[in-house]
Amino acid sequence: MEHRMIQALEKALGWSDAKELGTSFARGHVDDPDLVSRVMTPNRLLDIAMRRSLNRPQLRCFRQGEEVHPAVYFTDSVSPRGQSISMVNMRSLGSLLRDGATLILDQANVFDPTMEVACRALQWWSRERVQVNAYLTTNDAAGFPLHWDDHDVLVVQLAGDKDWEVRGTSRAAPMYRDADPNTTPSEDIVWSGTMRPGDVMHIPRGHWHQATRAGSGSGKSLHVTFGITKRTGASWLTWLADWSREQEIFRHDLDRSSGVDHRFLADSAARLVGERSPADFLAAYEQETAPARHVPFLEIFGPLDSVVCITQFPPRIQRNGETADVLTSGKKLTFTAEALPSLRLLLSGRPVHMVRAVSEMGAETAEVAAILVEEEICAPVTPELSLGYTGLVTNALS
Repeated sequence: MEHRMIQALEKALGWSDAKELGTSFARGHVDDPDLVSRVMTPNRLLDIAMRRSLNRPQLRCFRQGEEVHPAVYFTDSVSPRGQSISMVNMRSLGSLLRDGATLILDQANVFDPTMEVACRALQWWSRERVQVNAYLTTNDAAGFPLHWDDHDVLVVQLAGDKDWEVRGTSRAAPMYRDADPNTTPSEDIVWSGTMRPGDVMHIPRGHWHQATRAGSGSGKSLHVTFGITKRTGASWLTWLADWSREQEIFRHDLDRSSGVDHRFLADSAARLVGERSPADFLAAYEQETAPARHVPFLEIFGPLDSVVCITQFPPRIQRNGETADVLTSGKKLTFTAEALPSLRLLLSGRPVHMVRAVSEMGAETAEVAAILVEEEICAPVTPELSLGYTGLVTNALS
């Protein structure tokens, strides 16, 4: 999937692919103001907050460095039948933002199609799970104190400006669940300055950082942070532990008797490690991850006009003589080899308009599309989902 934002990020950071993720701090600038405003705007973020029933911690507000109690800006919307739904009180939220506050929306990709498609494109690019958080700060609101994240982040400044300080790590490759709490910030300042619209920044896992508008006076800042969580050696060992349950020896109780020889158990563990490598784990992780949430196709709503692949990672297509296998989302689908051109088109990650696809490639493309939609590997491109692709991902037949 070729996404305009990823191409811009690579150019700005001087990268050629995702291999640089997590290696070192990097900064750059996107010379495309239309792209920057296309990703997200302050008003679009507020519109999301207004139209959806959100709750903490998905939507949070901070003032003077402290979290504002949800009761201040949430209210219960009660229907004529007495049904209560928690909604943001936009008048109260507006008052907070006028005085100076930070509004945070976690997992904006769940609520906004542009963010959804951007995260999916980044997952196809990085081969790792991605989510995006949006941060809107007004006037001279302070930000979080120095902290570190347990994942790599790509920061894109979309509106206004914000002051940042990035420091080095104080523990190599820290984790969320770790043997050390890693609470002492590094004294090594890697970069300090102001992020302005179009500026992008890559902060590897474990780097201490903080951002604020304190002392900046009237104004605003909107940035999005794409969190990219890579697999680790600990992830591989957890996967192996799940596989161990297949073997009876690992299901038995451990004998506490003195003098018991546990060598056979240790030998079995060593064989398990040798049989399933880290590469096997990474491949299995990509192939077994469930597809994204999507609108189902219902024939009663009309014909299948356009489709797009919605898997979390690029599907694997393997030709085996007269057949072709598709491995993704925990499934293996087998087609005749003649379906390969249609499969490559439909699984490209780019929207496919079916009338044109059938016209150019033949009726079998529609048959293949119907199977992929039924198996939830592809989904219909609704007008709302189309907003996530328009101007950012080209049509597969362009």
